[in-house]
Amino acid sequence: MIRLTRRYRFSASHRLHCRELSDQRNRELFGACNNPFGHGHDYVLELSVRGPVDESSGRVVHLGELDKLIRGEILETFQHKNINEQVPEFADTIPSTENLLADIERRLARRWSSVFPGPWPALDRIRIRETRHNIFETSTETSTEPSPRAI
Repeated sequence: MIRLTRRYRFSASHRLHCRELSDQRNRELFGACNNPFGHGHDYVLELSVRGPVDESSGRVVHLGELDKLIRGEILETFQHKNINEQVPEFADTIPSTENLLADIERRLARRWSSVFPGPWPALDRIRIRETRHNIFETSTETSTEPSPRAI
């Protein structure tokens, strides 16, 4: 099994604010991230896929197809956007990086099998760096591995 990790970058802004809480409680909970005018990040998204090396291509994944998927599902959705106001999924959801990561995972899971039919490549891990101090990660595979498809 080979794991390949591909890195993508996008810039977006957001405000961490819970409508159900008082302004004071929001400031206490979210600090500078509760700025009423929002603030931005230069996010770094790392997507790991795994699988056997395809004998005909010598690769684990078709990078052009992976890039197209990420561009269409993630980069076009978030690049240079105010996540609170321009991404409908966050109209009623706090756009914390934890929630952003969960949304990215849902978007990729929804389209993965139509782009990559069969068991390989498998989406293995998603990491997103918000700041040099904050990196969030999720593993997308269950503990059982799918059977490799015949080449």
